[in-house]
Amino acid sequence: MKVSWKPGTMIYPLPAVLVSCGTMEHSNILTVAWTGTLCTNPPMCYISVRPERHSYPLIRENMEFTINLTTSSMARATDWAGVRSGADYDKWEETGLTPEPGVKVSCPSIAESPLSIECRVKEVVHLGSHDMFVADVVNVLADEKFMDPSTGAFDLAAAGLLNYSHGQYFEQGAPIGRFGWSVKKK
Repeated sequence: MKVSWKPGTMIYPLPAVLVSCGTMEHSNILTVAWTGTLCTNPPMCYISVRPERHSYPLIRENMEFTINLTTSSMARATDWAGVRSGADYDKWEETGLTPEPGVKVSCPSIAESPLSIECRVKEVVHLGSHDMFVADVVNVLADEKFMDPSTGAFDLAAAGLLNYSHGQYFEQGAPIGRFGWSVKKK
């Protein structure tokens, strides 16, 4: 039996990502779990950020950001960047993460991330506690060590991606099937 519970956002797990913003000369990273895909063609995604966050004006000013997927080996840096403010710390220095120049955007990506998604903001939607930055994906940077040389496919499962679920971090589990496997002819 189900019982009514207080309204809330209980859609978990979510990717725990590090968003880099600003420019190479003045950048910051922040941890975001409110992120996702909006459209395949054209490729679009979003992040939701509280306006009082230190990174918010950097994103608004430049209208660009990079979503960097995180791994279990990046868990401590991911958590640290989410509980400390870039107004008080140089998060790059404190986390030991490495900024790399963007290819199609002015903000850096994170060298240690297996996949970095360069985004250009198309629209800002004011929602309440958070503003949603709706963005076009303008480039994806993939770590070659996770690329299958024979197919050119990116092996996300091998990257050990980090997920966030109701206040906790988890390493992504083992795959149990591939899209369409339930209806595939034997």
